[in-house]
Amino acid sequence: MRKMVSMKLGFSSSSCLILIWVVAILSFSGECQDMNGDYSAFAGDPTLRPLMAEYAYNRISNMTANITRALGAQASFCMKDPDADWNQAFNFSSNLDFLSNCILQTGGDMMRRICTAAEMKFYFDTMFSSFQHAQNQSSAVTGPNYLKPNLNCNLTAWVSGCEPGWACSVDGTQPVDLQNSHNIPARTSSCQSCCDGFFCPHGLTCMIPCPLGSYCPQATLNKANGVCEPYNYQPPPGKPNHTCGGANKWTDIASSSEIFCPAGSYCPTTIEQTTCSSGHYCRMGATSETRCFKLTTCDAKTTTQNIHAYGVMVIVALITVLLMIYNCSDQVLAIRERRLAKSREAAANSARETAKARQRWKSAKGAAAKHAGGLQAQLSQTFSRKKSSAPAELPMILNEAKTDEDNDYEHVTAQSSIRHPSASSTPPNGKGNENSQAQLPQTSDVDDNSYPPSRLSTAYSSPSSTPVTGKKREQSHRVHSMYQDDMEPDSHASSTLEVDRKPKAKDLNTDSQIFRYAYSQLERERAMQEQNKNLTFSGVVAMAANHKVKKRPLIEVAFKDLTLTLKTKKKHILRGVTGKIKPGRITSVMGPSGAGKTTFLSALAGKTTGCKMSGMILINGKSQSIHSYKRIIGFVPQDDIVHGNLTVEENLWFSAHCRLSADLPKAEKVLIVERAIESLGLEVVRSSVVGTVEKRGISGGQRKRVNVGLEMVMEPSLLLLDEPTSGLDSASSQLLLRALRREALEGVNICMVVHQPSYNLFKMFDDLVLLTKGGLTVYHGPIAKVEGYFNGLGINVPDRVNPPDHYIDILEGIVTASASTVANYMNLPLKWMLNNGYPIPPDMQENNTQEIVMPEMNRNSSVLQLGDGDEDQSFAGELWQDVKGNVELQRDKIHDHFLMPRDLSNRRTPGVWFQYRYYLGRVFKQRLREAKMQAVDLLILFLAGTCLGSLGKANDRNLGASGYSHTIIAVSLLCKIAALRSFSLDRLQYWRESASGMSSLAYFLAKDTVDHFSTVIKPVVYLSMFYFFTNPRSTFADNYIVLLCLVYCVTGIAYALAIFFEAGPAQLWSVLLPVVLTLVATQQRPNNTLRFISNFCYPRWALEAFVIANAERYDGVWLLTRCGALMKSGYSVHDWLLCICILLLFGVVSRIVAFFGLVTLGRRR
Repeated sequence: MRKMVSMKLGFSSSSCLILIWVVAILSFSGECQDMNGDYSAFAGDPTLRPLMAEYAYNRISNMTANITRALGAQASFCMKDPDADWNQAFNFSSNLDFLSNCILQTGGDMMRRICTAAEMKFYFDTMFSSFQHAQNQSSAVTGPNYLKPNLNCNLTAWVSGCEPGWACSVDGTQPVDLQNSHNIPARTSSCQSCCDGFFCPHGLTCMIPCPLGSYCPQATLNKANGVCEPYNYQPPPGKPNHTCGGANKWTDIASSSEIFCPAGSYCPTTIEQTTCSSGHYCRMGATSETRCFKLTTCDAKTTTQNIHAYGVMVIVALITVLLMIYNCSDQVLAIRERRLAKSREAAANSARETAKARQRWKSAKGAAAKHAGGLQAQLSQTFSRKKSSAPAELPMILNEAKTDEDNDYEHVTAQSSIRHPSASSTPPNGKGNENSQAQLPQTSDVDDNSYPPSRLSTAYSSPSSTPVTGKKREQSHRVHSMYQDDMEPDSHASSTLEVDRKPKAKDLNTDSQIFRYAYSQLERERAMQEQNKNLTFSGVVAMAANHKVKKRPLIEVAFKDLTLTLKTKKKHILRGVTGKIKPGRITSVMGPSGAGKTTFLSALAGKTTGCKMSGMILINGKSQSIHSYKRIIGFVPQDDIVHGNLTVEENLWFSAHCRLSADLPKAEKVLIVERAIESLGLEVVRSSVVGTVEKRGISGGQRKRVNVGLEMVMEPSLLLLDEPTSGLDSASSQLLLRALRREALEGVNICMVVHQPSYNLFKMFDDLVLLTKGGLTVYHGPIAKVEGYFNGLGINVPDRVNPPDHYIDILEGIVTASASTVANYMNLPLKWMLNNGYPIPPDMQENNTQEIVMPEMNRNSSVLQLGDGDEDQSFAGELWQDVKGNVELQRDKIHDHFLMPRDLSNRRTPGVWFQYRYYLGRVFKQRLREAKMQAVDLLILFLAGTCLGSLGKANDRNLGASGYSHTIIAVSLLCKIAALRSFSLDRLQYWRESASGMSSLAYFLAKDTVDHFSTVIKPVVYLSMFYFFTNPRSTFADNYIVLLCLVYCVTGIAYALAIFFEAGPAQLWSVLLPVVLTLVATQQRPNNTLRFISNFCYPRWALEAFVIANAERYDGVWLLTRCGALMKSGYSVHDWLLCICILLLFGVVSRIVAFFGLVTLGRRR
């Protein structure tokens, strides 16, 4: 353009007049000129050639517009905007020198040599046909070496212009219409070599402009091999006057790489090649040089910029971040915990100081009252000779008419005094109690707290259910007033304060206020516990009359003829168990191994999947499902299923958040959690991580107590524990029993499986259920009567032998009873049935003699065989029974998960949204503590990007598809392996939480939400190396979006694998799936079946999105290469958004499948 402007400025006035005349002639007589296209009259004038070139370019532009319309449908798959794409390929407006030179070279008849729209359409149709053939044959995309026969080049007519690099002119008498896209004109005269900047195909006698980004000079003959260089055609043999011409074809990079502007140079026009200067880089087919980024080095003739400096910076930054995460991940939580600990410690100290002040005030008040009372009595005796009537009020209360409940209470108290002489023989001054406490320091606190459930009915039932009228109400008020001063010495002085303080628990907001409230309450409870330590009759009445004692709903579980039978093997594991467990009492379930203790506990909790249950279970005397009370039932499994990467307090707090009443104030929740921590003796380790197998945490005994505390903090009404004392020493076991005893004092129904407890521990229980092998009952009743019952059967406990050990040894058959008795482990269940009048099952007695016998049972067997259990079955029959049983088991699991019984617990726990927030906080803390593992994952992904980026360079022939295929495999594999940990590591914890009624949806969504952080970060880490090493033509943003959707997709698939498979098979599937699916998606010769299957392979859509994003940046001379590669792969540039949506759909569907498996296939415990 500059040259043209300078030429115009140099025109003389006469030349301007000539130009005006030429333009007028072209304007008013243009039709004649257009038809002939003969500019020979102006070819010799250099001042007119630019004008002729501009006019010729306008005609060529109109022709390419017609080509765009003609090829629009055929090339729509590789061109979003055909007009823009063709314009980028043939927009020569900036420099028309090649047209001016061609006008001079052809003597002015250039327009008669340029291909018409019909000839260009013929050429490009042949190109796309060859691409289609390559796609069908799954061969390399290459352009044709020659075209099909046509009007000018066929078997009967073959002029020199049909040879590659040569073209001919239309006869001067024949008009030329470049816009004609239907008929090919006869073009056989004045054949000569193709102009520079044009290419002349083999089989056509016309010229086509070379696209931008190409270099099309005249060829020179290499006499050594006879090849016209830089092109790869040879002159026709036998024609010595036929010289090398111009370029011969323009197709894809594989077939016509010689016309592409070479790498390290750029071609501003199709006849000019310039070496790339320093500080710039030039890709192959570039029309201009691109400036390198700062801090990069680009020498002359550089193809890509050297970004080693950026790589070093990224590596250093990433290593710094990873080191910070690796070393400081726990500091965030530690600092927050220290701040809370300071606030908590200050509140505890304040509460202790307040309690000491109250104690001093009580002592001073008592001393003053005693002194005043003594002085008054002395004066009264001296002057009036009358005794004070105050001491007579207590005997009046104690000598009330006794009710049936009092008689029951005295009976149990008498038995308790036999077991605990220290509590019954305490002298009035209390000194004997101190001696007894010194003798039994570990049991006196718990043994003396035993009291019958008849008293709990007044203490813990609702006021509406137990009305008190008349004399009883007065007595209750008198008892309450008598003990009010002892329990709250400053109650008279601060009655208004107490009344005003209690409703303000909901208004406490700061941590200091909440902790102060909680610890003050704990100090009051501790003082009350010390006062009622011996729990005499008056102490129990005081607790019953105290309206401040928190009440819980009572649950009494009765069971009659409870029998469980395995569905697969038709064997009894529990049989004919009858009895009840009562609120306010601790019932122990004992027996030898295989006696069905855990099965019995699971039956009470409604967790008997895979078994057929018969008999009856009554809840509070009604035939109701135990699942209706799930929100107020706690079940402690035998294994210590707690989160090892959370602290003790965090474990307890999460259970309290999700399972306590939603409308309970935070201050009350803090009080409940602090009370559980204190009663379980976990104050020292409250801020310690529980620990896992790999990482050491708290001790085994403390972990066991945390396992129990998870259920205690939800304030259950029924608490079932499966061997909570197994693995604990005597001191830890008694500490745990003391905590459970306190729960029983609040009306909790506690039933626990215990395996051979010590004598001191055995005496802490109220009731006993003793089972033998086969799930038969040997004894069920109070602990106080068990020795008497077995003594009546002639089974006496030897001296210095623990009674439970002796009974279990007898049931095991290790120890036999005395010779004078007929009782043995075989008939003890029958003795119990006869003693209680229970019906004897038909298979346990002979029909002829009516002699009671036991069914045949091996001593080491844990189940009873049914009548046809020993019949031999064929292999096929056994296989069929197993398959049938497994199907029924899965059906029962699905039925249990979707069972929605009516809630009768009257407790409104937090909904899905609030549980989601609690889960989100918990998972976030877990991820912070697992930050080292996350850092290792990112480091591995970083190294993978480095290796694949440095080893696999972007290949322009397939638009970088090979490198992207490796990326899909590597990213899928690494991200799947990392995502498996989300649901495979805490599977047991989820089973426990879901069985207790926590929301599975909240759990799943919280896990997925936190994993989104990794989903966003991992593509950046990988591309930080891969992108800058490979330097693809697509932008970083395009690659990031595709990779982000890919990571989201494979993360969802990993969720499903982790849920449906165990850890080992899930990892194997995570490795195989990316490789196999990518191979299927990139098959070279796919049949219809594979092509259909590939539509369901996520690598197919990810690879297409990568290739399309890269293909859109290939323009100009790369246009046919783009179309060929896309046609071979079956891709379309219009489907990029579709690919992104399908990847996201894969991720959503896989998450739905994973969630369905989570709620249906998960094993309940």
